[in-house]
Amino acid sequence: MAVKFTGTGVALVTPFHKQGTIDFGSLEKIIEHTVGQGVDYLVVLGTTGEAVTLSKDEKNALVGFVKDVVNKRVPLVLGAGGYNTQEVVNHLSSYDFDGIDAILSVTPYYNKPTQRGLYLHYKHIASASPVPVILYNVPGRTSVNMTAETTLELAAEFENIIAVKEASGNFAQIMEIIRNRPKGFLVISGDDGITMPLIAAGANGVISVVANAYPLTFSKMVNAALKGQMEEARRLHYQLLPLINSLFVDGSPGGIKSALETMKLVSNNLRLPVVKVNKATQNLIAGLIAELKDKGIEY
Repeated sequence: MAVKFTGTGVALVTPFHKQGTIDFGSLEKIIEHTVGQGVDYLVVLGTTGEAVTLSKDEKNALVGFVKDVVNKRVPLVLGAGGYNTQEVVNHLSSYDFDGIDAILSVTPYYNKPTQRGLYLHYKHIASASPVPVILYNVPGRTSVNMTAETTLELAAEFENIIAVKEASGNFAQIMEIIRNRPKGFLVISGDDGITMPLIAAGANGVISVVANAYPLTFSKMVNAALKGQMEEARRLHYQLLPLINSLFVDGSPGGIKSALETMKLVSNNLRLPVVKVNKATQNLIAGLIAELKDKGIEY
């Protein structure tokens, strides 16, 4: 099962119409854009998908639509996390998991649990989930870091906890997980900009934001790194790195939606409290896309 999530996963955006409703036509376009250019799996209802702004009915409609369009061509991961453990468990019972291959569950945010609290939170989720669980550590968003010790304890004790998406940016911590993980447990980069060096250190891939826009080029970089073709991986990494960095200047998913609008794939509409990037950032992103095109890197 875990091998399904080696390589490039895409944290799908959720396109919106100007009036705020989900733009399913553009969502289908993004799915075909990414799946058709060689990504390994898709993640729905993640941070990049603005999941916290969607109602329960919208989430169900979006997941059903994505499953129908993907039609099992690639694995699907469902974002299912929160700061109320019992509510997360209750939500798991409300989804139709046919066509869903795993869940991605972020560490609880806002209430800042201890490591013991994180362990027990994931114990309950792992016990309730009908599909494998990918842990998600992103302290820059949640204000709590899940330590290597806690991650390894969960990986060792629960067979259906199969991976961690690590977005702490802490190389020492991530390498400690890689060094001591049980056989088959995946370490997945949560930061596009450090994916290449993390794979060189033994990570298994990425759940990517930039791959919404450049699925082919970013997947080539990831695959080259996984094969040990580091000269090629570095070449592609440094080509995309300025754009990757620009996508987070004014926050995500504002940056990637600005890029996708420049590419005429998705309208640049977001839901509050997330807003569009400022004009200077928008111009920077558009300029970097033009530079990539001049270098022969199409989207």
